Amino acid sequence: MSQIKAIFFDIDGTLFSTMEFAAQARRASVKAMIKAGLNMDEDSLLEELLEVVKEFSSNYEGHFDKLLLRLPRRTLKGLNPAVVISAGIVAYHDTKTRFLEPFEDASEVIRRLAKTDLRLGIITEGLEIKQSEKLIRLRLLDYFDHKAIFISHQVGISKPNPKLYQRACTDLNLRPSECLYVGDNPLLDIDPANEIGMVTALVSREDRFRAVSGKTEPNHVIQNFWDLSEILRDQGVSVPEVL
Repeated sequence: MSQIKAIFFDIDGTLFSTMEFAAQARRASVKAMIKAGLNMDEDSLLEELLEVVKEFSSNYEGHFDKLLLRLPRRTLKGLNPAVVISAGIVAYHDTKTRFLEPFEDASEVIRRLAKTDLRLGIITEGLEIKQSEKLIRLRLLDYFDHKAIFISHQVGISKPNPKLYQRACTDLNLRPSECLYVGDNPLLDIDPANEIGMVTALVSREDRFRAVSGKTEPNHVIQNFWDLSEILRDQGVSVPEVL
């Protein structure tokens, strides 16, 4: 195995809890829309919102618009739909400000890795502004090499196309075997990175992909970023014990 010279990370579910944040933000949005006058019970409205997200994908930017179109007209009687939608959007963004936090171990280990000679980067699926905003709100952007941040919609290559991973390695002038990729989805993260010969580490701490099996096995399975730190030390990377 070649010496590791760069580590790329996925964002969602890897650097922070996507499941926990999404649940908090969507619940807050539903409550805000009801407070703005929408005549519907909270659980039913949330269930409808989750259907919209499932049907149009999490990257779609008009969830609340589509949500109101699906509701009976009586639920909006006497209301301005734009005000109700805005209430949901504001509550969602307020939740980002208050609750979007990285996993504590991820933040701590990345801070330590930034003190090494490793290049730290991102390979993530999503919209460029939306994914970049997450890095900023997580207060992790300063630890990453901007030239090593690859966002699918910005690059024009989507997961699980291995060309996305190859582009990252090529742009850094590194062989795939010199790059470690850390992600939580066996199909979208591990399989394509394995296909081009990257070293892979599957983060197994949330339940959303527990029932998903990839076609290939990761080189490593980790529960947290302290495990990652130990793997790197075993491969001769001098990760600081303390800062």
